Amino acid sequence: MTTLASGTDTLTRDALTVLQPGFTGTTAPDWLLRRLGEGLASVGLFGRNIASPEQLAALTAQLRTERDDVLVAIDEEGGDVTRLEVRTGSSFPGNHALGAVDDTALTRDVARELGRRLAACGVNLNWAPSADVNSNPANPVIGVRSFGADTDLVARHTAAYVTGLQSAGVAACTKHFPGHGDTAVDSHHALPRIDAAAALLDARELVPFRAAIAAGTRAVMSAHILVPALDPDRPATLSRRILTDLLRGELGYAGLIVTDGMEMQAIAATYGIERGSVLAIAAGADAICVGGGLADDETVRRLRDALVLAVRAGELPEERLADAAQRVRELARWTAQAAKTAKDDTVRPGASAVVGEGQGEAGRNGSAVRAGVGLIAARRALRVTYAESYEPSAAAPYVAAFTPLANIAVGDETPWGVAAELARLLPGTETGSFAGETAGAQALAAAGDRRVVAVVRDEHRHPWMAAALDTLLAARPDTIVVEMGVPRSTPRGALHIATHGAARVCGRAAAEVIAGR
Repeated sequence: MTTLASGTDTLTRDALTVLQPGFTGTTAPDWLLRRLGEGLASVGLFGRNIASPEQLAALTAQLRTERDDVLVAIDEEGGDVTRLEVRTGSSFPGNHALGAVDDTALTRDVARELGRRLAACGVNLNWAPSADVNSNPANPVIGVRSFGADTDLVARHTAAYVTGLQSAGVAACTKHFPGHGDTAVDSHHALPRIDAAAALLDARELVPFRAAIAAGTRAVMSAHILVPALDPDRPATLSRRILTDLLRGELGYAGLIVTDGMEMQAIAATYGIERGSVLAIAAGADAICVGGGLADDETVRRLRDALVLAVRAGELPEERLADAAQRVRELARWTAQAAKTAKDDTVRPGASAVVGEGQGEAGRNGSAVRAGVGLIAARRALRVTYAESYEPSAAAPYVAAFTPLANIAVGDETPWGVAAELARLLPGTETGSFAGETAGAQALAAAGDRRVVAVVRDEHRHPWMAAALDTLLAARPDTIVVEMGVPRSTPRGALHIATHGAARVCGRAAAEVIAGR
């Protein structure tokens, strides 16, 4: 009998084929190239793998010298969750801003431009868009990653995003099935639970996924959430009722089903990643995403062996594993064909991520999309409220950023706020970051006699943040407030700007208003 370590028999190759691992570094390590030769068919990229467009294009080319049909996946939502621009902030405002504009043609254009940049760097699978209906204002992990709280709005923009992204030859992976919007727990840390009735889930959570399927989404990502109305025993990622009976059967979905990261605590802490991966494939998943936190050969070996042993022990039908591997290969074939047929107007690797920004061009040439469409979308997404007493100031202000803890999906590498953009328009602008019960008093002391621009994210979710604004506004009524999260609180301040996201272009759009530009 062929040993597990050989990597040459069909069963072992299929086990490798269904894995989507990450890795560390900006070049492919030897172990990853070796696994590609043994049957590994997908690789996941994160911010740690990307230094520049040129480097990313070289990396994906390196992967394809070992396997020309490899699926290169990335978690590039735009907005708060960016890997292409993890150290500078995104050139695209994100879903919530697009939902605030509510122009599906704009959403389609933004997704197409994002897809063109991914394709130009050799990426062909994007773990996006989020189709979650953000129905719970206290949601700690979705928020501005969602198009909004209105089901129909989320559905039409999800479909537009899928269409735009895939028109650039990049497969969309609509997430997080069956819907992560009504949760109060981050599945990176624990297992969320949605106690909605089946009828409500059908009328709310599932509607955007139906729209994505109708639009032809090539992949769907499962959520690590427990939904008792659908399956009282297992989270969606491990549930045959949800992945096979509901998604495949009732919704008629035939594409690839990808799991969310199996190292997330919602799965890893209860089932372990090996057992969880076996259960996920058995439930109907086709690809195991792992690598956000675990990114080494040992992890790949453990998961491969767990799947092979489960088949040999009769715990996982061999035909189910073979079917999953075949769906991975089918998506790889689609991406190869889509890359050939996508219109040849991609941005060159190395071209500026902000080409065209500030030009305000309406210029479309056939299906060509404006390179500055992200900034245009960010400007259109602003909701600006002036107090009667507001008077603009040409003097450089003090920017007080009230900074909540970043969720893991966003990470803490990506800069946010308005300070950097405002400093370009008003030289001499200074900034500080504040948090906690004394944040307001500390900001006042640091600002001195300069006008304060207070920058917040999700004020409604952070009582200390609301108290800090109370302190600032009581002492300095001329304070400008910029809300870069979900704008649930009543606008206040001499000038209130809701950006509907914290991407770099959101900060630039807000800075333009503050500076009177």
